[in-house]
Amino acid sequence: MSNILKKYVLLVKFTLLLFTVHAQSSVSPLEDMVNAIKNNRVSDMVKYFDSYVPITINYTQSMYSHNQAEIVLKDFFDKNVPKNFNVLENGAPDNTSKFLIGNFDSQTETYNVYILMKLKNNVYLVQELRLNKQ
Repeated sequence: MSNILKKYVLLVKFTLLLFTVHAQSSVSPLEDMVNAIKNNRVSDMVKYFDSYVPITINYTQSMYSHNQAEIVLKDFFDKNVPKNFNVLENGAPDNTSKFLIGNFDSQTETYNVYILMKLKNNVYLVQELRLNKQ
């Protein structure tokens, strides 16, 4: 009986640990994107990309596949490492979309940032990403 009780207590502890970790990591997709830009973690950004995503860099828009977008953004952020990020505005025009407007400073430039995310299959995915020199 003591062995079963130990297993039960261990199961309860493990379950509580999982709930605690999940509660701590429940960041909104837009906050996650901001943190990814701030910390130059493209891999955290691309998890919100659909099969194809329109990306505008310095006023030139292209449609990229998920893998292409990751390469393009890695190249961009390798050349323009964010030093500071400032959120200017964010909102939700309807129940299925969210947006964010902000800017980040690299060592040499300031970039305006616009992110539009829409709900698709119960997950928010980037529908547009713009990174333009100010």
